[in-house]
Amino acid sequence: MSAISSNPVKDTNKQSFWKKESNVPGSIKPVYGAQHPPLHQSIPKKEEKMRSGKKDAFHDFENKTSDAWDDGDDDLLLMSNIPMSLRDVQSTARAVIDNHSRQQKAKSETQRTNALKSHVTAVPSALSGHAGPGVGVRLNYGWQPPKSTPIKFSKPTIPDREAAKLEKFNSVLTGPNTDLDELRKLSWSGIPKPVRPTSWKILSGYLPCSVDRRAPTLERKRNEYFGFIDQYFETRFQEMHESTFRQILKDIPRMTSLAHLLQQKVVQEIFERILYIWAIRHPASGYVQGINDLVTPFFVVFLLEYIDNDLESENCDLTELPQDTLNIIEADSYWCMSKLLDGIQDNYTFAQPGIQMKVNALKGLIKRINVPLYDHLEEQNVEFLQFSFRWMNNLLMREIPLRCTVRLWDTYQSEQNGFADFHLYVCAAFLDRFSGDCLREKDFQGILMFLQNLPTHHWHDEEIGELLAEAFKLKFMFADAPNHLNKKS
Repeated sequence: MSAISSNPVKDTNKQSFWKKESNVPGSIKPVYGAQHPPLHQSIPKKEEKMRSGKKDAFHDFENKTSDAWDDGDDDLLLMSNIPMSLRDVQSTARAVIDNHSRQQKAKSETQRTNALKSHVTAVPSALSGHAGPGVGVRLNYGWQPPKSTPIKFSKPTIPDREAAKLEKFNSVLTGPNTDLDELRKLSWSGIPKPVRPTSWKILSGYLPCSVDRRAPTLERKRNEYFGFIDQYFETRFQEMHESTFRQILKDIPRMTSLAHLLQQKVVQEIFERILYIWAIRHPASGYVQGINDLVTPFFVVFLLEYIDNDLESENCDLTELPQDTLNIIEADSYWCMSKLLDGIQDNYTFAQPGIQMKVNALKGLIKRINVPLYDHLEEQNVEFLQFSFRWMNNLLMREIPLRCTVRLWDTYQSEQNGFADFHLYVCAAFLDRFSGDCLREKDFQGILMFLQNLPTHHWHDEEIGELLAEAFKLKFMFADAPNHLNKKS
């Protein structure tokens, strides 16, 4: 299969999004970040005036912001003026010293007791077989700061409240033929961790519903993927493909989700092969920035099928995994990512028309559900493309923690066209959730800075559940009346 060369990808994070809507309804405008450069257009007079006026603070945005804060010493000055007698000072000091000594003695006793328990249980734990086959067992008799956390091989413990839900999933997944509609209903509210890998593979269309056909399908598709590696991967240094591969090499180290995991050489090589093979086999779009992020959730979910580490806090060394296991994770991640992109490929073709249409639909939706927010953004000359391009291009992965993305994708995969259609309603609910904060920001800089640095780092399943509930209400209101979203203001 011949491949078509692609132009170097532009860095979306370094581009300005000064764009106004065309007077022609439904026109498609080139967007920075696509595989191809944008068409040059003259700046409308209204926009040129706005850019030269006080409202155009975007170019001075970074110069006018500062994170320097005064460390006031008012409390220390006030305390220095409080009169205290020498007797009070001495008695207070003795009390503090005695209390500190008691705490240190108790702490030392606790540490010695824990060390003794750890030493006694080390050998029985290691010999229990938890480490799994093919990987050496590490016994630490003295504490040393580890370079990475040893891999804990998967042996999940299920909380009682999840047991009933897990039983329902098992009854659906282990039958001779999985009822896809029933699986979608169960998955909408979240998938238990032990059955998430299998559920995602079935919901994405990678695994068949028939249990008997799953093993042959996995073997055939995994062999097919590594056949692509043998056939195409050596072409990455050819002149017609080297710009694509060079961009992939630049983007992978920039990925922020679980950076400590993605900086490992073995992981980066897996991502390089997945992204390059996909680009070669999809010349209509080629590789575009943003696609690299979409591999991560699949990779992490399929990795957690084999290990039980907390990837958000533990820097585990994946070189301890057998190569056969890494190959399985790589091939399955490639095929599931490909299935996802099949439904949203117009997001990454020339001028990225899919993203532009979704941004316009989001703008129309916000105008109908939150007029004060819409008017405020208009008054401050904030274009929806300036902040929501990344929401559509990366499916909110840069806006929420990875644990929330995984939970969000449980629902996306249980929805028909979830990554394309339902994502729009999630973005609308997401923006509406922060409308109060946006309204408190009174200028362009403040609004854009807030929307590009949303306070979601503490989010968990509860916040995602609330967001999905709001998105479902919007879908119920507007999905059966799509003309409302296409209607021009």
